[in-house]
Amino acid sequence: MRVLLISANTENMNMPVLPLGMACVAASAQNAGHEVQTVNLMMQKDVRTPIAQAIKTFSPEVIGISVRNIDDQFMETPTFLLDSVRNIVSDCRNFSNAPIVLGGAGYSIFPKAALEYLGADMGIQGEGESVFVLLLERLSRKSDLSDIPGLYLPGSDHPVKPPKYPVVARNLDTFPIPLPNIHLSPHAGIEEDQLWIPFQTRRGCPMDCSYCSTATIEGRILRKFSPQKAVEGLRRYAEAGFHQFFFVDNTFNLPLSYAKAICDTIITAGLNIRWRCILYPWKADDDLIGKMAKAGCKEVSFGFESGSEKILKNLNKRFTTDEVATISETLHKHGIQRMGFLLLGGPGETMETAMQSLYFADALQLEAMKITTGIRIYPYTALARIAVSEGVITSEAELLLPRFYIVKNLKDQLLETVSAWMKDRPNWLR
Repeated sequence: MRVLLISANTENMNMPVLPLGMACVAASAQNAGHEVQTVNLMMQKDVRTPIAQAIKTFSPEVIGISVRNIDDQFMETPTFLLDSVRNIVSDCRNFSNAPIVLGGAGYSIFPKAALEYLGADMGIQGEGESVFVLLLERLSRKSDLSDIPGLYLPGSDHPVKPPKYPVVARNLDTFPIPLPNIHLSPHAGIEEDQLWIPFQTRRGCPMDCSYCSTATIEGRILRKFSPQKAVEGLRRYAEAGFHQFFFVDNTFNLPLSYAKAICDTIITAGLNIRWRCILYPWKADDDLIGKMAKAGCKEVSFGFESGSEKILKNLNKRFTTDEVATISETLHKHGIQRMGFLLLGGPGETMETAMQSLYFADALQLEAMKITTGIRIYPYTALARIAVSEGVITSEAELLLPRFYIVKNLKDQLLETVSAWMKDRPNWLR
């Protein structure tokens, strides 16, 4: 079948983002024998024109739309991002009669509500590589779709009991890694130093942080590419001229043995690359961090979220502030820059615990700090259950439109305190 895949994301919140999820689906569909064309709407001033041109020249039989973000998670002035996606769905309808299939990380959090809001024909929750290929096979034969796992159809009860977590593959090595300039290409106009190729070596997260949506998107079971296959994928990008990567694994250092194996394999391969990753501040010893530096790691996203032991427990974190400080010092010793993250206003927060967090973060002397006030509430999380018990939301709340948790009567004082704190700290961001 002729398959047109569209990345609907146009938001550039922290840095230009390449559509890795869409690229993974494109690689799988192409490997299954389908003709695939992709459209990336990032950095497009007029999104309608490239969609119209692709549909006119390619005449797709199926259109897939990847939905990465629902909103910007900013409590003070939240931006809801699905209206622009709804316009993209409408444009596709105007230009083509092909069925429209939704997918992507954002869609997977709200598969039923997002499908209804966007008005597409169907949507896939979770990993699309195998399910989308199965869907294409059924559509080509005009067969029944009702038993396809994770597929949502409008106006029906399928799945009859929507899964709390998505259907996922246990062995990632069964999936192809997207190829450079074929499945994953840089945006036109991005400066070379701004281009970080997203790369994933594992999926899923068992950590169960109270607010996190990762388990709804990728599942709780940690699944991995073999180090050899992952590094072979990196090598192909390096040979194509790309040398900066962002490992988008939710926790690069877990499991510890696997993280070390990835670093060792990169070192052995002699890849001349630079990379960033997300580091969970727990079980990251000097040996790992030394290997990371030797393998090319230059910066980590260091999400410790709070400097209060009480709040860390409330957020269901596994680490202590002492562990955060030790790992931070070790990263600095090995020349790896640290981008810290604070998340203020969650359950149990007081001005005393918030100030503990601010002073703690200051003492770490990180290269950059990002601070968020108020926590976006996602379904199937402990935070959502707390919000219901406290009357912040109802148990029937859909949560597609952004809702936030912040301790009652703390919002104004916390926002004022953070604003004042940041005036003398140019490396602190919001």
